[in-house]
Amino acid sequence: MQIYKVGGAVRDRLLGKPVTDIDWVVVGATTEEMLAKGFRPVGADFPVFLHPKSGEEYALARTERKSGRGYGGFTFHASPEVTLEEDLIRRDLTINAMAEDDEQNLTDPYHGQRDLEDRVLRHVSPAFAEDPLRVLRVARFAARYAELGFKVAPETLELMRQLSESGELEALTAERSWKEISRALMEEQPQVFIQVLRDCGALKVLMPEVDALFGVPQPEAHHPEIDSGIHTLSVLEQSALHKQPLTVRWACLLHDLGKGLTPEEEWPRHIAHEHKGLKLIKAVNERFKAPKDCQELALLVGQYHTHGHRALELKASTLLELLQSFDVYRRPQRFEEFIVACEMDARGRKGLEQRSYPQADYLRGAADVARGVAVQPLLEKGFKGPELGEALKRERLKALKAYKESASS
Repeated sequence: MQIYKVGGAVRDRLLGKPVTDIDWVVVGATTEEMLAKGFRPVGADFPVFLHPKSGEEYALARTERKSGRGYGGFTFHASPEVTLEEDLIRRDLTINAMAEDDEQNLTDPYHGQRDLEDRVLRHVSPAFAEDPLRVLRVARFAARYAELGFKVAPETLELMRQLSESGELEALTAERSWKEISRALMEEQPQVFIQVLRDCGALKVLMPEVDALFGVPQPEAHHPEIDSGIHTLSVLEQSALHKQPLTVRWACLLHDLGKGLTPEEEWPRHIAHEHKGLKLIKAVNERFKAPKDCQELALLVGQYHTHGHRALELKASTLLELLQSFDVYRRPQRFEEFIVACEMDARGRKGLEQRSYPQADYLRGAADVARGVAVQPLLEKGFKGPELGEALKRERLKALKAYKESASS
């Protein structure tokens, strides 16, 4: 029995990055031997075990063969005869197909170390094209390591293109897709993930609503970058630069989908794109079964982001309606995420990345004013039920009018 550290732990050590998760491969062992040593089996698909003390995953060396569609369409074979090289060749990228023994002696049959040095994301073997999930994984690695100068090898991008055209991507489950998408959006440069998906034709399969934004112009006075797709990438980039959470990044990606529906004869204006985009945002949310908080914020940002930009001009009554829509009294965090998503949208424009956004503090102040209206005096006046709700609304409106006047003076 020989045990090797494999995959990301080896890759990240060689890159000088912190190693978090460690995966191990066991060569020359049987399931019975692993159990006898106290390892606990995990799952039924293939022989993976948890270490009795560390809890880390140890997998028997195995080969795999394509047997059906999609990510799960594989037959696995694990036996003591499977070599380390045979196990490594089934992996996605050369930089993930290296192994180390306990003395850090490197096994690198597919030249992963060379590709690390050359900053290349390259597939290990033609079997790469058998697993559609790898399209998303490679795009995610491109986003993670873009800051180090990594690029997808042209021949790997071509295989990704073939996969995108094969219909295999449609076989991915919503859960598997969302796991990759959500992880990619939280990388250092999530816009690279979207760009790579577009470069290989996967974006128009997975998110045609986002793909449709590219080539659609916007008024240059507001959008020096002009192209709606480029703007979306820039907004996503800003959300990462400002360390925003997944909810905000997802909303930033989907906020302008309505612009893809504007007839060409109306370009570059996009009248009512906020309302038109809601059905598209809903469709993308449902396609990937995004978490509820991501779904809700994406829809609210899509509908109200131009309200955010025009916050200083809004009538007090419109401002109150905006605050009510977000339920700022019980869900203050959601309104804060809306504000920062609007700010990312304002900054995601060529040459305007450092612009100030006074609307943010104005909206925060308005929310504080509305929340500051006390209910108790109204109860003491005898208001209850629907009448109490109306009286509270009147008091909040009065407070917001005063706030608006003081802010403009």
